[in-house]
Amino acid sequence: MSQEQALTGVRILDFSQVLAGPFATQQLAQLGAQVIKIEQPVGGDMTRGLMSANSDGMAPSFLSANLGKRSLALDLKKPDAREIIHKLVAQADVVVENFKPGT
Repeated sequence: MSQEQALTGVRILDFSQVLAGPFATQQLAQLGAQVIKIEQPVGGDMTRGLMSANSDGMAPSFLSANLGKRSLALDLKKPDAREIIHKLVAQADVVVENFKPGT
């Protein structure tokens, strides 16, 4: 029998990258939220190769900050990807991002 956690049933759409945002949403995932991380198709989150030339996109800092999340790579400049994002946002309870101002 599984126990419900504090955030069971909460869906979070995570556009954040470079540790601070991903760490915050990882904590929410550990509390039971369903977190869907959105990354660029080429390169993804910048921490994928942080401090590890041979990480194959799976640097320890990236893995620990994204534990328990689902992941989706989308090019947000493409109309089809934006359509998918609109559908995901409509189903999300929370959207997290840490884009630079004006993005």
